Amino acid sequence: MAKPTVVLLPVWGAGHFMPMIEFGKRLLRASGGALSVTVLLMPAPTPEAAVDIAAQVKREEASGADDISFRHLPAVDMPTGHTGVEEWISRILRSHAPNVRAAIAGLDCPVAALVTDIFCTPALEVSRELGVPGYVYFPCSASMLALLLRSPGLDEEVAVEFEEMDGAIRIPGLPPVPPSALPSTMLDRKKSTYDWFVATGRGYTNATGVIVNTAAELEQSVLAAIADGQCTRGVPTPTVYPIGPVLSFPPPPEQQPHECVRWLDAQPPASVLFLCFGSKGLLPPPKVREIAAALERSGGHRFLWVLRGPPKDSRHGQREPTDAMLDELLPEGFLERTKGRGLVWPTRAPQKEILAHAAVGGFVTHCGWNSILESLWFGVPVLPWPLDAEQHFNAFTLVAHLGVAVPLGMDRRRDNFVEAAELERAVRSLMDDASEEGRKAREKAAETRAVCRKAVEEGGSSSTAFQRLTDDIVRRGAVYPEKRG
Repeated sequence: MAKPTVVLLPVWGAGHFMPMIEFGKRLLRASGGALSVTVLLMPAPTPEAAVDIAAQVKREEASGADDISFRHLPAVDMPTGHTGVEEWISRILRSHAPNVRAAIAGLDCPVAALVTDIFCTPALEVSRELGVPGYVYFPCSASMLALLLRSPGLDEEVAVEFEEMDGAIRIPGLPPVPPSALPSTMLDRKKSTYDWFVATGRGYTNATGVIVNTAAELEQSVLAAIADGQCTRGVPTPTVYPIGPVLSFPPPPEQQPHECVRWLDAQPPASVLFLCFGSKGLLPPPKVREIAAALERSGGHRFLWVLRGPPKDSRHGQREPTDAMLDELLPEGFLERTKGRGLVWPTRAPQKEILAHAAVGGFVTHCGWNSILESLWFGVPVLPWPLDAEQHFNAFTLVAHLGVAVPLGMDRRRDNFVEAAELERAVRSLMDDASEEGRKAREKAAETRAVCRKAVEEGGSSSTAFQRLTDDIVRRGAVYPEKRG
């Protein structure tokens, strides 16, 4: 009999595709050869994303893993007139539903499960139709999962825009959440993408399980509230499997280390502030000027700043950074005045290698969950500068719940603008040895480093949860989905 397969349906974003592939490889190992993995590839929406995905697939295929295979889905028309990424992805998945159904039904082996991505709930309808257990791979925090599950209830309970309500929002397991910390999608309930967000939270209750890229010890109170039905007003929730941190660590390059790493080699321990705003992080000139001014005035603190240039392509709403022309973006004389204590890097940088370096003592981040997990893994405290999506909510939890960050004041209505004086204050607070606020963040970051590493060790909470997930998938058995016309 053919080996049962688990079908993965990832989206193409950097923080989505690779974590799910890494999850698939771990699943193969944990099953002891009982399962295979089939990855369904939706065509990426931009040439840059297509190149990135193709390169990652090529690397996986070249690694010689026999039990993981890739299948390309046919192209569909990209949605137009959408109001946000949640709606955009959900509508793409709805268009792909017949392709997903046909691909699964056309497999020549039994199917044990379908694992789909965060805003791909239309695929759960396909799994139900085919009689295949459907799981959500949730690449964000358990806190974000709690908010998503809570959103249908909030939608009914709150009559006004959330920013107009009195007081804070209660998300079980978390401190009171100020409305200003909500994801961008929840701040305008008149937009259709808000309805898709709420529908996603409602749709999760139909999943067999939700696989979360977190460690139980990081978010115990939130996970307990979800399991207890507090986020869904008593409606039973699917089993949650906290299996993180799921991080991919490529082997070190055989050639000499990256230039950024070589520069860090010459710096004292925990002395460098690392600034990086993600693979899509774009800063307009006014923000660049404020950062430059703050770094100059921050008391001589060392810094490594990854600064990208303006986009060359905005098709389908995707904004791909270019290599920065530093002389055009930075204030005149900045590089000369900060020479020796600062490095501005104008293209992609090896973020994990940098965060792993002993010279790095703080991280200014856009608060994407992958970047947060990397900072927690390496025990680097954070200055949160969220830009979009759920990043403001992540920033809130870093400060108020996890305690690994020093707060950074910003004007969200001015495109998340941070004044130079405020950034200077926050940098000093995080990096100065005498700062009590910074000391607490550093201590908590060191604690989370130990927690994350212990969780994924054999016998750790995440390792145990992953084995339980694998056993549950194998125990449920596999089916041959019927082909449908």
